[in-house]
Amino acid sequence: MIKSNSNKKLISPRRQPVVLLIFSSISFFLILLRLIFLQLLNYESFKIMSDENRIRLIASQPVRGRILDKNGYVLADSRVRYSLIIKPQSINQRYWEKQKLRISNLLDIDSNSIEKKFLNGLQNQKLSVTILDDLNIEQLIRFRENEDNLFSFEIATKLIRNYPYKSVAAHVIGYTQPINDSEYKFLSKKGYKFNDLIGRTGIEYVYEDFIRGEWGGEMIEVNSLGEFQKSLGIKPSKQGNDIELTIDIDLQLVAEEVLKDKKAGAIIVMDPRDGAIRAMASSPTFDLNFFSKDFKPEREYNNLFNSSEKPLFNRALNAYDPGSVWKIVTALAGLESGKFPIDTMLETKSCITYGSQCFREHNDLGFGVIGYEDALRVSSNTFFYQVGYGVGVDEIYKVARKLGFNSFSGIEIAEQENIGLVASSQWAKDGRGWGDPGRTPWVPEDIASMSIGQFVVQVTPIQIARAYALIANGGYLVTPHLVNKDGEYLSEKKRIKSDIDPKHIQLINNGLRKVVESGTGVSINYGVSNLPPVSGKTGTAEDGEGGLDHAWFVCFTPSEKSELLIVAFAQNTPGGGSVHALPMAREILKVWNKKK
Repeated sequence: MIKSNSNKKLISPRRQPVVLLIFSSISFFLILLRLIFLQLLNYESFKIMSDENRIRLIASQPVRGRILDKNGYVLADSRVRYSLIIKPQSINQRYWEKQKLRISNLLDIDSNSIEKKFLNGLQNQKLSVTILDDLNIEQLIRFRENEDNLFSFEIATKLIRNYPYKSVAAHVIGYTQPINDSEYKFLSKKGYKFNDLIGRTGIEYVYEDFIRGEWGGEMIEVNSLGEFQKSLGIKPSKQGNDIELTIDIDLQLVAEEVLKDKKAGAIIVMDPRDGAIRAMASSPTFDLNFFSKDFKPEREYNNLFNSSEKPLFNRALNAYDPGSVWKIVTALAGLESGKFPIDTMLETKSCITYGSQCFREHNDLGFGVIGYEDALRVSSNTFFYQVGYGVGVDEIYKVARKLGFNSFSGIEIAEQENIGLVASSQWAKDGRGWGDPGRTPWVPEDIASMSIGQFVVQVTPIQIARAYALIANGGYLVTPHLVNKDGEYLSEKKRIKSDIDPKHIQLINNGLRKVVESGTGVSINYGVSNLPPVSGKTGTAEDGEGGLDHAWFVCFTPSEKSELLIVAFAQNTPGGGSVHALPMAREILKVWNKKK
């Protein structure tokens, strides 16, 4: 007889139902807690997860607003781009060879190129591969006519930014690019989608929120296999707002044309009454449509971003030595200080010594004893050396500030703007921006250079436009602008009355009128009939960075109650402002006069 182990405890048959009941109760309780957690406490989050699996959103891209000139001509809009694509992983390879040859012959595409892209797509498990980007109308029609026999290929559509005039006003309009990964992290909260477009420069950048529009889409319900069940509703995308510029395309086109034979330069055409920009051109320029390409050839990319010519650089807003167009500042400093009043007459000479250097007259002879008007007419250096040296650097600096120099102009595309430099005694004491304080003092040579706009003066064409506009409009410092806003730029905030004596302003205007009547700017009238009286100033400036001379010409018309102001600048183009810059302004005046 085998005896059972005395240590082994057996559950009594009577107690088994009780244990089972306890176990079942605990299990039920745990299940109940889980149900409460899922259905009550975490209902919203699980509902969202369920909806995300059940509901799909087919996004609808918004149409970006157009950019128009003042007369409604389209400078930037959006167009549909058609691309030929394949889905490599879903192609039946038994028919591939025949399909490839068919599309190659139909659209005149190299079959080897098609094969290479197809194999690359297979190897890298791509869902979609572009075979031909941006089909033209003829190619699109051919495909549509043969579509039933081309089941391996599809047409994909995409909205892209389009610039009908290509490089015209490129620095003003600006360009768009897809947002990058780091930008998406915060831009997604503002409604941007991955790889969405955003303005990078110019008007496209400044008015991004106004132009871009809002995404829409259709919500559809799918089953567990991802198959379409029904549409849950459509929210149309919202088109962006159009924006009207102050630019006049006719003036802009001629401004671009006259710069083509120059190494580099800029043109600004402005209404001196309120600062409205009628044309702004910078050369060299670039084709805005480059940025709408999905594939950007390396050579084109390097020509744009790595070129020594810097085509992306807006020279209308960059600082250069102004030369003789600066002389109105020195003249006003002499007048406003009271040290050289309206009736001042000074003897001009072949050269005048300051410090260790003899500063010459540009004709090497002098012009005899002359006053302000004739000094501007013949652009005498030695007249303005004497005025500048007599009033001192800080008087010139004070007047320069009243004319808008050494400060930003207020134009919308300020991200491209350089503040420039107008020297002062404090600037020299502080180290001139490169030296130690107290070790770079102001010297006599500085004031002579400053008096005629050289070396210690660097200004932008837009700053020159503001200063001359103040002379043209009788004493108001205007804010240059590119976007039409009715009345705003005639307000006291945007059009500031200067405290410069009106008599002094009129004297400068008289001198500028003489420049055109019988002085260095007389050729502005050649070949132009019925042109209203013009006031202007030529300028030739040594390049402070060691390059060839710059050429300048500024003018406004009519001389009284002016309606148009032009700044023409040819960078590193030796020969004089009357030779190179003035003819550019003359061509613009011809077009403006004809339009009137």
